[in-house]
Amino acid sequence: MKRILAVVAVGILIISSFGAIAISNRNELVEEKEIVFSSEPTIIDHESSCSIILPEADTYLKNPGQPVLPVIIKTYTFPIGTVISQVTCQPINIQEETIEKEITYAAKPVIRSSSIKIPAKSVRDDTVYNSDAFYPDTWYDYNIGVGLDGKEHVTYVTIQLYPVRYSPRNQVIKYANNVDITVQYNSPTNPIVFPDEFDLMVIAPRLFSGKLQRLVDHKEDMGVRTKLITTQEIYRTYEGRDRQEKIKYCIKEAFEEWGIDYVLLFGGMKGQRFWSWHVPAQYSHLDDASQFEDKYLSDLYYADFYKYDNATGYTFDDWDSNDNGICAEWNSGNKDVLDMFPDVCIGRLPCRYRFEVDRIIDRIITYETTCSSGDWFNTMVGIGGDSFDDISWPTSTDYIEGQETTALALSFMDGFEGTRIWVEGGDVQLSTENILNELNKGQGFVYFAGHGNPMTWSTHPHGDFSTWLDFSKKSIEELQNGDKLSVLIVGGCHNSQFDVSIFKIISQRARMWGEATTECWGWLFASLPDGGCIASIGSSGLGYGTIGDGPDPPDEKPDSVPDGIPDCIQYLGGWIESHFYEVYNHQEVDILGETHSQTLTDYLNQFPIDWDMNWEDHEQSGTLVDCKTVQEWVLFGDPSLKIGGY
Repeated sequence: MKRILAVVAVGILIISSFGAIAISNRNELVEEKEIVFSSEPTIIDHESSCSIILPEADTYLKNPGQPVLPVIIKTYTFPIGTVISQVTCQPINIQEETIEKEITYAAKPVIRSSSIKIPAKSVRDDTVYNSDAFYPDTWYDYNIGVGLDGKEHVTYVTIQLYPVRYSPRNQVIKYANNVDITVQYNSPTNPIVFPDEFDLMVIAPRLFSGKLQRLVDHKEDMGVRTKLITTQEIYRTYEGRDRQEKIKYCIKEAFEEWGIDYVLLFGGMKGQRFWSWHVPAQYSHLDDASQFEDKYLSDLYYADFYKYDNATGYTFDDWDSNDNGICAEWNSGNKDVLDMFPDVCIGRLPCRYRFEVDRIIDRIITYETTCSSGDWFNTMVGIGGDSFDDISWPTSTDYIEGQETTALALSFMDGFEGTRIWVEGGDVQLSTENILNELNKGQGFVYFAGHGNPMTWSTHPHGDFSTWLDFSKKSIEELQNGDKLSVLIVGGCHNSQFDVSIFKIISQRARMWGEATTECWGWLFASLPDGGCIASIGSSGLGYGTIGDGPDPPDEKPDSVPDGIPDCIQYLGGWIESHFYEVYNHQEVDILGETHSQTLTDYLNQFPIDWDMNWEDHEQSGTLVDCKTVQEWVLFGDPSLKIGGY
């Protein structure tokens, strides 16, 4: 049964023009531009609960165990240095209505690991459902960040509107027909102009620097102005609490003095010595409440060196806002509030040995100078199966999650010939042998969507969760696609964990996770002598997805938001991975690092982090895992790479 609630109109008072930028002589501005939209929110009744659907909603609240309600996202950009003095949202013509059934609650995110069974179903949060208070407790929230919009540095103001609020104990909803949004800001008088002397900075150990001159020369020939600097020079020149912070200060200064757009971290661990690095890694210390992982690798640390400041508009972000010397904490005792918007495009080629360096340079040069002449580039392969046993849950959604996400990605790639390697209804039946046969033909893009660990990628046949279909490191080593190298994305856990080592064999945890290996799955794919890929993007830690879920399904394929779209492509890994292809082909962003960075930025604006949330509030909360999804999404590749070549 469907019942119309009302027409919701949102009036927006926003900025229609920007002043010039400066740090002083600011004038407070409030310029108006009204944006009105109409919708017909509906109540969809289930057996013992209901859902509220708003067609114009950009997303839905997904805090596990708490009501699923529509969210409208509005993001505005200002030149860097703008100070936001006030953001207010005033609801007008608020109305109330009694509903007969409680609103359905959200499911937990689910781990995309081949080593962990699916977690227990979400539990109804009685602290919310037994309360008279309206949920959420405000009509709006907002975040302010500093980062890239294309190649321009901007200040982002992202407003989350909650047009429908719910009092569970009273079974009452209230909603506004109109909301006036006012953003007051101080615009500096003189523009901040960053230099434009170099495009790419390569950071590498002195051990690799002699070989890297050939890459520098190639980049210069392609019109990419390149600066090579060694880690030894950085450690000698810059101040910082550790080597990682010295590198971060170097990147910030290079941007401010040279205007670099891309940073290539050329080096990983020193052989198998996970305690010693050519170019050191940084770890985020976010505890995702899974009880499996409380830290993981994050190269985003190096890319994000600015955060918003109420006095000056922006300042350095050391990812240690509580100043206790531990990077990017979020756990039961401590929290660092971060910006996370990339300020440069970051990529890493985690070479461990000198003999790898020439091979990687050869691949980049060959790709950028010959790729555009091959028809093979205009093809894409999507590989996926049944990731989660959702059929056995009370919701019985039965989506084949890997197929849903790869289908969405392929839908963005108009102009490309797509091949679906699926467990059911695809172009090629999913098996190790068939994946090898297809990938040996060479493609411009490859997308694996499923489970993983550092040694393998895997999925299931439809409905058969005792059977694993794998594409392991051993399978990668059999690839022979030569110079027909793809840009590869892998959905799963730990496929891009680049601190693995055979010396970790002594650790039971490392054996369970597949960490006791010579290199991770994603790096082997990107460094294979006779094929593989030109770049890979994946998770350095536990990856997360979403199962369509909600009590008392109204039809054969319900999800927590019965909008006809599977939850697995609306949130977390399924969203960020497939959105990469939308950025590349629909937004026409064809420089690898820019595509990667824009995808991260869009994710942060689509799912703003709720830094006010207490870690204890909800286990594996949506916002914790949103934060982790962005931090752990590592690019193995040259961020200045021209996708498809010159």
